Amino acid sequence: MSHSEPNSPFQHIIRSLSEKATVKLNVGQNAEWAFSLIRAALKKIESDISAETQSIDKRISVKYTERGPLDVEFRISDDIIIFSLHTDAFTFPDGHPLWKHSGMRAEHGKGYFGMISIYNFLTDSLKFNRVNDQGVLIARVFIDKNRHFFMEGKKQLSTLFNDPGQVLFSEENAKIVAEHLIAHCLDFDIIAPPFDQVRIISVQEMIEKSLSSVVSTGKRLGFRLQSDNDLTS
Repeated sequence: MSHSEPNSPFQHIIRSLSEKATVKLNVGQNAEWAFSLIRAALKKIESDISAETQSIDKRISVKYTERGPLDVEFRISDDIIIFSLHTDAFTFPDGHPLWKHSGMRAEHGKGYFGMISIYNFLTDSLKFNRVNDQGVLIARVFIDKNRHFFMEGKKQLSTLFNDPGQVLFSEENAKIVAEHLIAHCLDFDIIAPPFDQVRIISVQEMIEKSLSSVVSTGKRLGFRLQSDNDLTS
C-alpha cells in the first residue's frame, strides 16, 4: 500500500500526529506553566504565614522545598503537602462526568489535560521514615490547551473550580487553589487506629522496625477519590 493512499497506515500516522501531537505538546507546556504559578504562590504563602505566626508561636514550622523539577513540598506544622506535576497529557473515559459539560467535545483537542496531583502526608512520617504510614491524594488540577482548568478533590475542593473550559488558570487562581489545599489539610486531624488493629505485632516486626513504624498512621481521609460521592468534575 502506497504512503499516498488515504487509508494507508502511514497516512493514519500523519493524521494522528496532526490531530493530537500539537495539542498534547501545548497541554504539557501549559501544565508546566501552571505548576510554576503554584510554586510561586506557595513561596509567597510560606513567607506570609511565617510572618504571621512568629507572634503566635515561634515553634510553628512552615517551609517550602523544591524536591525536583516535578515535585514541590510544603511543610506546615504536622502536615506535608506534595504537589506533583505529571509529564503526560491525559483524557477521560467515555462515562466520565467531564463529557457532560457543554462544548467539551465540540472543540478539537479539548479533552486533553495536563495534571497536577496533590498529596497530604504527616510530617513525622517522612521525618522518621515510617514506611507504613499513609499519604492521601486530596486533589488533582487539570489544565487544557487553552489554559482553562478544573479541579477535583475532597469535600469543598470538589466545588471550588469544577466547570471545565470556563475558568482560566492565573496567578490569582494559583493562590486560591494553594490556600484552599493548605486549609483543607489543616482541618483534618490524626485518628488513633482501633485498639484491636494494632494490639499484636510479631517479634520479627519488633526486631526489624521501631515500634512507631509498625503502627500505620494516617489522617481520616480515604484514597478512593474516584468512587467518593463528594468528588465532582
